[in-house]
Order: sequence, then C-alpha cells, then structure tokens
Amino acid sequence: MEFTARQIAEVLNGKVDGNPDVTIHTLAKIDEALPGTLTFLANPVYTPFIYTTQASVIIVNEDFVPTQPVPGTMIRVENAYVAFARVLELAQTMQSARKGISPQAYIAKSAKIGEDVYIAEFVSVGENAVIGKGAKLYPNAVVGDNVSIGENTIIYAGVKLYHDCIVGKDCTLHAGVVIGADGFGFAPQAGEQYVKVIQAGNVVIHDDVEIGANTTIDRATLGSTVIGKGAKIDNLIQIAHNVEIGENTVIAAQTGIAGSTKIGNNCLIAGQVGIVGHLKIGNNVMIGAQSGIEHDIKDGDAFLGTPAQQVAKTRRLYVHWRNFDQLVKKIYQLEKLLKKE
Repeated sequence: MEFTARQIAEVLNGKVDGNPDVTIHTLAKIDEALPGTLTFLANPVYTPFIYTTQASVIIVNEDFVPTQPVPGTMIRVENAYVAFARVLELAQTMQSARKGISPQAYIAKSAKIGEDVYIAEFVSVGENAVIGKGAKLYPNAVVGDNVSIGENTIIYAGVKLYHDCIVGKDCTLHAGVVIGADGFGFAPQAGEQYVKVIQAGNVVIHDDVEIGANTTIDRATLGSTVIGKGAKIDNLIQIAHNVEIGENTVIAAQTGIAGSTKIGNNCLIAGQVGIVGHLKIGNNVMIGAQSGIEHDIKDGDAFLGTPAQQVAKTRRLYVHWRNFDQLVKKIYQLEKLLKKE
C-alpha cells in the first residue's frame, strides 16, 4: 500500500502539519520507524522519540505542542491511539481482501455459500452449513453440519466449528479456536464409573465478537452457550457449557468459566481468573487477575483475590499480610512479658 499524508488525514478527519504529499507504504513503532513509514504518538513516555524518529508521518493528538522541530509530517487528530487503531484496521482489511474458493476445499452440496467469500485450501464445509457474504475461511478450518457463519466474519486457520453452532457477522475467530465441543457433563453412579450426559445444545456467538487463539467454548447440554454482541475473548480461555457472556464484556487470557454461569454486560475480567459454575455476575463488574470467584457479584462491583473479595478489602488484607511476620514477633514479645509478670 502507498498513501500520502493528505489521504490519511482525510480518512482520519485529521489536519496535516507538514508536507501533505509525503508518502508512506508501511507502519512502524515510533522508536523503530524508517523513512516511508507511518507511526503515532499517544503515550507521553515516547515523546522524546518524535524528535529523532525517521518516520515520514506521525499521528499525534491535536493538542500536542512540540518543544523542538519534528522531522516528519504530523497528522493532528482528536485521539492518536484510536486513529492509529483505525489505520491498523484499514491495513488489515486491505491485506485480507481475498475472494474465491480453492478447488482443494471440500464444500457439501447442500451448503449455502454467499457472495465474495474466501474459502482456502483444505477447508471443510458440512451439510446445510451457511457461509455469509464476504466471510473468509482460512486453511484447515472445519465448519460442521448446520453451522451458520455471518457476513464478513473471519475464520482463521485450524478453527473447528462443531455442528449446529451459530456465529454472527463481523466476528473474528483466531487460529485453533474450538466452538461447540462437548461440555464437561458426566453423571456419577454407583462404583467408580461415570455416565456421559449427552450435550445436545449449541453455541451462539453474536455479532462483532473476537475470540483469541486456542480458546474453547463448549456447547450447551440443552439450549445454548451464548457470547454476547461485541464481547472480546482472549487466547487460551475455557468457557463451559451453558455459560452466557454479556455484550461488550472483555476477558483476558487463561481465564476459566465453569458451567451455567451468567456474566453481564460491559464486564472486565483479567487474566487467569477462575469462576465456579452456576453464578450470576452483574453488569460493569471488574475482576482482577488470578482471582477465584465462588459467589455472585452485583452490578458495578470490583473483586480481587482468592477467594475473591471486594478490591478495597483485599488491598487492606494484603497490607496486613505484608506486616504479618512483624505482628507475630510482637505477639511473642508480649507473651514473654506477660509470663515474666
């Protein structure tokens, strides 16, 4: 790709400060940029680099005031970080603008394939599956029978979509994601054996969801495991059967959510959180990293620790824990004094 500063500014609704005709052909970090690259400055920590960078174009906040000459052309925008994210999105869209169906893909005769799709080598599309307009399926993706994939959704290499699952439009499923494997349902009986409980439900993923590499979302025993619109799910996450994740909730890597727990909208769940089953977690909840959640959480609360408690209480307990050794020594000293008396 090659664009001028003027063209980029028009897309971002920004103002050019410098040469509007300078061209860029790639993107780079501000401290590593070379001529012909586009970069950005949003974090003040990186301000010194704007005076030494070789980048041809730098996106900055509109209120940025340089203290010395800037060698590159600046594009002033309301929010430099958001603007650069928009540039990255556009670049990815251009790079992934592929169409066509590989002759090495398998597509069942009963499948319905939309216009302008991309289906790569060694993709398998099952009976009665529906692939929406503009969807992209990369090599070795497997789409089971009766699966529905919405418009412009991207299914990266090695993703497995089990039968009857539904994925909305404008979603992204990264490499190795497994949607719709059996939930962990085994009924104990006399002796040491377990009886497998058939998992007859499915997984429903609403629009604008992104799911990170090697994450697994289990199908429901009955009904659906549901991922709400706009949810963002990181790599290496386990979501069990009949879990419901609300809209615009963000979950970081290595979190595990046990069966039938319901999580509200606009929640923020940090990495390595463990959540037991059959809980109800409200809207706008924040859960700190490595927390263990074993009870319901009401709207707007913030929890931390194992077992998790409200953040303010957990922080107070941490302060006491750091001083615990000194407290024990004081107790021993007091006991010695009492014995002398």
